[in-house]
Amino acid sequence: MAKRLISLLIYTILFSFFGLASENTASPATSNENQAVTTSNVPADAHAAPHGATESDKAFDPVEIIMHHIADANEFHILGNLSLPLPIIIYNKDSKSWFTTMSSVFHSHHGEGANEVNGYVMSHSRVHPADGSHNFIDFSITKNVFAMLMGMLILFIGLFIARNAYAKRENQAPSGFQSLMEPLVQFVAHDIARENIGKNYMKFTPFLVCVFFFILINNLLGLIPIFPGSANVSGNIAFTLVLGFISFILINVYAKKDYWIHIFAMPGVPKPLLLILTPIEILGLFIKPASLILRLFGNITGGHIAVLSIASLVFILGKAGASVGGSLTGGLIAVPLLIFVNAMELFVAFLQAYVFTLLTSIFIGIAQEEHAHH
Repeated sequence: MAKRLISLLIYTILFSFFGLASENTASPATSNENQAVTTSNVPADAHAAPHGATESDKAFDPVEIIMHHIADANEFHILGNLSLPLPIIIYNKDSKSWFTTMSSVFHSHHGEGANEVNGYVMSHSRVHPADGSHNFIDFSITKNVFAMLMGMLILFIGLFIARNAYAKRENQAPSGFQSLMEPLVQFVAHDIARENIGKNYMKFTPFLVCVFFFILINNLLGLIPIFPGSANVSGNIAFTLVLGFISFILINVYAKKDYWIHIFAMPGVPKPLLLILTPIEILGLFIKPASLILRLFGNITGGHIAVLSIASLVFILGKAGASVGGSLTGGLIAVPLLIFVNAMELFVAFLQAYVFTLLTSIFIGIAQEEHAHH
């Protein structure tokens, strides 16, 4: 049990820190590395209300609000104008220098920074070069990375609690938190891994258990509407891409010889037909992880958009506070729907963790299968 838990922790660390570094489509401007923080004369609401319009003059835009909430950010919004500043860590490829600070130095207002710092500005809750260049790597601890690391910490604590319970209550019936974790672990190990992989299932069980709990904890945290929840971690394509890539490596590195024979030279198939079937089979190697990546990303993102869209009815029908009757009507429509959709989202949080783990185990099982000689 201890070896399995150590394997779980290693896999969790891999999941978390693969997401820390991401290539961006912008880069820092050339500036003095020791330049002090400078404040421009742009007013705090200039970005939030362009073309001279004030915030009260702007019509309620549900699309802008929804995209703002499901997107990643360099700060963690808590309530009103209160936000948790997060570290900015950027490597400039041109000057080969690092830019490090906290997001609070930009004096952001709803994700729009009023200050320019060493050639960087904050726009749409992300820090990027003021000149729009394209040559830097962002290692910043963003909202999604912060939530992911917090999920990793919760998972660590939960696993160690379960581990200590087994050590103290050896050969006894589980109790407390241990009784919650054991059926879930047994379900993944026996009903998913063993059923789909076969005799070698124990080799892959630590990964499958870890990926199940890691997706589940991030899904559940995303359902909490306030800090420390609300981050759209599982609905971030970079997050699902890393999980799918690790699954792809695991499936193909440990694949049996028969698996590759049936891809490149299927027994009993005429050679001319192989010219058609072999490219299709090779394409299937990449379609499998792609299906894992897009399914998790699409379902979680779609759920967040659905909840925020329904909540927006209150503001749309109430004309952003101008009509009390419209707001009440929107509330009467939105509240029952939100209760139902949130209940569905809770189900989907478990379902998507299960589906990702199940399909991964099926793909591993296909790669592990040994065929009879033809």
